[in-house]
Amino acid sequence: MPGPEPKPYILFPGLAREALTGYQQIFGGDLALHTYGDFGRSDGPADAIAHGTLDGPVTVYGADAGPDEDAFSSTGLLFSLLGAASPEVLRTWFAALAEGGRIVDPLAERPWHAWDGQVRDRYGLTWLLGWEPAAEG
Repeated sequence: MPGPEPKPYILFPGLAREALTGYQQIFGGDLALHTYGDFGRSDGPADAIAHGTLDGPVTVYGADAGPDEDAFSSTGLLFSLLGAASPEVLRTWFAALAEGGRIVDPLAERPWHAWDGQVRDRYGLTWLLGWEPAAEG
């Protein structure tokens, strides 16, 4: 029996509301945002996001980094969505993630006949999307 999958929890540099709302527009799902004010926190702006959850086809959690926390930055880390949806949906997600970001490796058929590509979104997350040829059927 497979174990639980890790869920990314991203500390954004004051962009949690924008990022999580953007991910909801791309992936769908249920978004819940709770502010510093909601949680009675006084260590940042009352409207900053203290805890946000996007639960759906893609699950992402996040918050605005607090004054003593480092905001997300990464090298050598990919958020894998291999086989996570139909090829049509994955193509749509890839294009949407590329808006305002950059394509690291174009979505293309590989010599082993699977499709994949990498895109770094506008918030600094690098995504690996792809599918096996049987998924196109």
